[in-house]
Amino acid sequence: MAVREISMAEALNEALREEMRRDPTVIVMGEDVGVMGGVFKVTKGLLEEFGPERVIDTPICEEGFTGVGIGAALGGLRPVVEIMFADFLACCANQLINICSKLRYLTGGQVKVPIVIRTAVGWHYVSGHGGEHAQTLIPQFMNIPGLKIVAPSTPYDAKGLLKSAIRDDAPVIFYEPLWLYFTKGPVPEEEYTVPLGVADVKREGDDVTIVAISPLTLEALKAADELAKRGISAEVIDPRTLVPLDKETIIKSVKKTSRLVTVESCHKRCGVGSEIVSVVVEEAFDYLDAPPVRVAAANIPIATMQCVLAHHVVPTSKDVVEAAEKLVKGG
Repeated sequence: MAVREISMAEALNEALREEMRRDPTVIVMGEDVGVMGGVFKVTKGLLEEFGPERVIDTPICEEGFTGVGIGAALGGLRPVVEIMFADFLACCANQLINICSKLRYLTGGQVKVPIVIRTAVGWHYVSGHGGEHAQTLIPQFMNIPGLKIVAPSTPYDAKGLLKSAIRDDAPVIFYEPLWLYFTKGPVPEEEYTVPLGVADVKREGDDVTIVAISPLTLEALKAADELAKRGISAEVIDPRTLVPLDKETIIKSVKKTSRLVTVESCHKRCGVGSEIVSVVVEEAFDYLDAPPVRVAAANIPIATMQCVLAHHVVPTSKDVVEAAEKLVKGG
């Protein structure tokens, strides 16, 4: 495959464009997705190519246009709905929690709801955002049966996973890490997809397993480089899809390394790491040489427009190094 370096925003844009060309039932809707091309330019140029019937600018009413998207999905379309910031999933929670997640179950499988909810998640290290524009609200929706949850960390994964999500017949919440939108990485020019429910071993190692979620995968890889200098071989796993979770890949790694560290930008209490640790303890407890460790955001709101303060809330590679080194060497 021919490979070039493009940003995650560009990769997501390509995924949308390719799927809209491939399938005329795919539509895009949300605030500023048309004329502006989206706040982060993920939908740039789609209105010009596909027109206002398939690229729909909506009012600022998340519950309303999410409901319209669900109706469109029930009517035979494949809507991709953009919620500008994941914080505003709270505004359409009823549509996600009580309606689209349940419809297939409540109808005995008679209907399907092929809708993708795209949303920017997390805090930006450079510009900073307010306490209601920077939360990583992933665990809350992992708790809802009927929803699939995707959280990529690279342009390659983002493009391939979004294409798979659009083709899936279940509702998918697709979390896009805000501070990685303009980070570049290799993406093939040829057609490809990344299957939902399959983790990726980003780096192999023998001493400790680090399971990192979405943007923190890059911090985990930086930590692995530093740990190698200290004589510790870290295996870094990116689940990519959190529901369904690829338990087999994680457990296989833990059986090899006997140690587990989870890393995420979600708050530590009831976070993604809590679920992963529970799975490992239930299914691979006898292989653990030490209690698993969770590295996550502190249980306080992100400081509004204060990047310096936010650095004390969201973990970095330094925190991962300290946790993994202590776990391996003790003390």
